Amino acid sequence: MVNKVFIIGYVGADPEIRTLESGIKTARLRVATTERTFNKEKNENIDHTEWHTISLWRGLADVADRYIHKGTQIFIEGRLRTREWSDKEGKKQYTTEILADNIKLLGGRGEKKQEQWQQPAPQPQSVADYGSIPSAADDGLPF
Repeated sequence: MVNKVFIIGYVGADPEIRTLESGIKTARLRVATTERTFNKEKNENIDHTEWHTISLWRGLADVADRYIHKGTQIFIEGRLRTREWSDKEGKKQYTTEILADNIKLLGGRGEKKQEQWQQPAPQPQSVADYGSIPSAADDGLPF
């Protein structure tokens, strides 16, 4: 089975950075991608912008904290992850986000900077060591 996502887009706001009680750093980004199609009947381009929530952990969160800001163009490689939590009224809420494995900074509007970082792959010793990366829901917060 394959769960792989690649997007290139612009960061919509400065990253939200948090450090969990365990000391693990996490970040959340909102990235916009725009798809342009041409409508022959109206003889015009139509843009459709999609907003993606990106979760970054450990070293990638540190990279986001230091180098990523609103307007940065970014390449993200990751996996789709859906989380569930209960809101203040006890109603179940769901969100789907991209759990980043690789980031490449393409620059911002007018910038010519290219840098790349990858989340190091875990080295499990046995099948039992394959677990999931902790989600932000583990700290009881909705992101």
